[in-house]
Amino acid sequence: MQDTTVAPGAQAADETILVERDGPIATVVLNRPDKLNALTRPMWRLLGQTMDRLSADDSLRCVILRGAGEKAFSPGNDIAEFETERADREQAIGYGHDMHQTARAIADCRHPTLAQIHGICVGGGLEIAALCDLRICGESSRFGAPIKNLGLVMAYPEMAPLVRLVGPSVALEILFEGRIFDAHEAKDKRLVNRVVPDEHVARECRETAQRIADGAPLVARWHKRFARRLESGEPLSEAEYLECFDCFDTEDFRIGYRAFLAKRKPEFVGR
Repeated sequence: MQDTTVAPGAQAADETILVERDGPIATVVLNRPDKLNALTRPMWRLLGQTMDRLSADDSLRCVILRGAGEKAFSPGNDIAEFETERADREQAIGYGHDMHQTARAIADCRHPTLAQIHGICVGGGLEIAALCDLRICGESSRFGAPIKNLGLVMAYPEMAPLVRLVGPSVALEILFEGRIFDAHEAKDKRLVNRVVPDEHVARECRETAQRIADGAPLVARWHKRFARRLESGEPLSEAEYLECFDCFDTEDFRIGYRAFLAKRKPEFVGR
């Protein structure tokens, strides 16, 4: 049995990433509200392991990522770790490996992912949100990546999702200036899909996740993979093109069109 004893006032590592399940929807919670959900190295590792596990679960149809409470999604990495975990280049390479493995796990999750953003979404928090397929935030949310003030760069695997969302010029604006900007500017920059009143963020995310979950799960996974493939700009192979028609051999297709003709809601089975 694993020993999870911690010092008084501290938090066991396995409590910093929580998973809440509601039918086909899973919510992953960055659970360090006393530190505004600032990320530690064990949290990065556990988040990656959690996302890999959820990705393999065929009963899931949508994954929501959020921070505990409503003050912050996450302000990024816990600066207090720098002296012990990222004090020099060698340590930073190891730390970066853990971060980038987790970034891969979020990006490669087979299910649609949705960032539920309350409050602060900065630095590593912004990187996590950018890795999700969709992002919904409240009107008081704040965004930015002021890492220039720490003398740090945003590494390739962290920068790539940001550049994909906003383009290289806006990504460089965010990194060069290091400003913290509001939700409406984030929407203008295409960092978020939707801005809603703060008190409606949770409901809007839940309703969005439910709409996703009501659809055919195989189709959502195909669409996610197709969108990523198209980003490469490389010509499609004949096999890739023909895969677009595989959906016609699924049970969900038969369920879908029969439900449409019968004017009733389809109940997809993921086959």
